[in-house]
Amino acid sequence: MVAFAYAVDILGGAAGSGWLHGLKVAAVAVVAQAVLGMMRSLAPDRERATIMVAVAALVLAVPSAWVQVGGIVLGGLAGLLLAREAPPADHAHLPLSVGRRTGLWCLAAFLVLLVGLPVLATAAGSHALDLVDAFYRAGSLVFGGGHVVLPLLQEAVVPRGWISNDAFLAGYGAAQAVPGPLFTFAAYLGAAMQPGPNGIAGALICLVAVFAPSFLLVVGALPFWEALRRRPAVQAALRGVNAAVVGLLLAALYHPVWTSGIANSGDFALAAAAFLLLMMWKTPPWAVVVLCAVGGAVLAVV
Repeated sequence: MVAFAYAVDILGGAAGSGWLHGLKVAAVAVVAQAVLGMMRSLAPDRERATIMVAVAALVLAVPSAWVQVGGIVLGGLAGLLLAREAPPADHAHLPLSVGRRTGLWCLAAFLVLLVGLPVLATAAGSHALDLVDAFYRAGSLVFGGGHVVLPLLQEAVVPRGWISNDAFLAGYGAAQAVPGPLFTFAAYLGAAMQPGPNGIAGALICLVAVFAPSFLLVVGALPFWEALRRRPAVQAALRGVNAAVVGLLLAALYHPVWTSGIANSGDFALAAAAFLLLMMWKTPPWAVVVLCAVGGAVLAVV
């Protein structure tokens, strides 16, 4: 992903290049597949589907990072009210054990960083701390699947002018061809963004910041998870939260993914073909990304 960021810079940016536009079209197909798959598993009934659509509408009506957070909170509250009748899930016992003191320290560190980083970044006036704050917050709020990081990171970096929307979506499309967790997209953003630190240093900062909350939360929650997940109220709230994050991704599918990637009938046809390959032919994502890049280059000269 870092190498791709350098390649985009050498080629003069993401705008105006057919194959790079093809990567944005690939992102349309990939996000559409993710929305459909997550909807089937996380919002399969009318209550959770309603939460999903309501959160999507809210986020599209009032685009803001805080509205995204509020949508997740409202989803949890709605889950308590609407999703309580679902049968309790049967979970296997977790074989890992972590002491309660260690767990509490990790949870305390997670909360201190989540609340303190925005204050520290504002007081210090450091762009590096701004990056840590933005990517740590995005990593903290991802529920339900890695694709949910798309709307969170887009809202964190594009409105501030750190990277263009075209370059953001081109990198997101390219990330589908890379094995491993989707969070590695943060390395591309850190390397490609302006102003510095960027390049290798920016990639390391953003990558560590986006992964750090996951480690703190996993270790922090382990001592308490067995007891919490058996409580009907906790299960209901989590079902609502998961439905809400599908709504976030549904909103992102329309804007910025669809509005930036689909400019004409050719783009739509290419996205539909990519979606068909992913959903019905089970084509590896990396192959679909390559085909979209080639298709975008062809459409640019037709």
